[in-house]
Amino acid sequence: MRCVVTGAAGFIGSHLCERLLRDGHEVTGIDSFVPYYPKHYKESNLSGLLGRSGFRFNAADLRYDLIDEPISGAEAIFHLAAMPGLVRSWTDFDLYASCNLIATERLLTAARSASNLQKFVYASTSSVYGRYASGDENLPTRPCSPYGVTKLAGELLCRGMAEERSLPLVVMRFFSVYGPRQRPDMAYHRFIESMLSGQPITIFGDGHQVRGNTFIEDCIDALVATLGAPIGEIYNLGGGETASILEVLRRLGRVIGTEPQIRFAEVREGDQKLTGADTTKLKRHLGWSARIGLEEGLARQVEWHRSRQLRAAA
Repeated sequence: MRCVVTGAAGFIGSHLCERLLRDGHEVTGIDSFVPYYPKHYKESNLSGLLGRSGFRFNAADLRYDLIDEPISGAEAIFHLAAMPGLVRSWTDFDLYASCNLIATERLLTAARSASNLQKFVYASTSSVYGRYASGDENLPTRPCSPYGVTKLAGELLCRGMAEERSLPLVVMRFFSVYGPRQRPDMAYHRFIESMLSGQPITIFGDGHQVRGNTFIEDCIDALVATLGAPIGEIYNLGGGETASILEVLRRLGRVIGTEPQIRFAEVREGDQKLTGADTTKLKRHLGWSARIGLEEGLARQVEWHRSRQLRAAA
């Protein structure tokens, strides 16, 4: 298939592009390099893709640039591009509205020219459920941060297009994806970097917040499986193994061989107390099950961080 991946230089997007290429698909990647975190992380993510047969990259901003040409021949579009994270969404709402709503609307408009489009996969988030996001897809959507609001609004834009213009939509709601190449602003990335360098770790709140944990390979397996999903479905995507922040730090301490130095700070506005995906529908429809447990996944992410440090020191 001819696939388009937005956010292709990001954490999940770059892994998805690699997997689609391995599976024999043609892939067009789109990314705008919005400076939410240092550009060199995304350039590193792309390094294994550029020059590969079957891959084409477009440095384009969905909010402003013409994207009809790279979209026109698409048979599948994976819309992963978004402005992530809840903290900044409280102080820069315009940025989140433009990246998560305007960009999505312009992509949907461009997708109308893709006459062979068979699947449009919208990457959403557990944040649409709000502070307590534990259960199946029938949980009420009550986002408690501007980030969650814009992602839910993006879902609704897609669903409106699906109903009025027959968009072949599937929505995937991600729950705490981690693993190699995780964004530097994300908790496990920060924890591991701090522990490897002997620096203290700041936890916002009391550390008893519980997270579902989805290893990146399991996430990618589920995304690829959506190519065969029934149109119009919404799926929770989570690894099934939940743990508190303090428990994750204890496990990281065992993997790394050091005790974390923890400092506590005030809880952040809009932070979720509990997330845990019921993935029964995903398993029933697509035969997907998480394969990588938290202990193994954390060890593999730690190994990636160590390898990255060795390369930087060489």
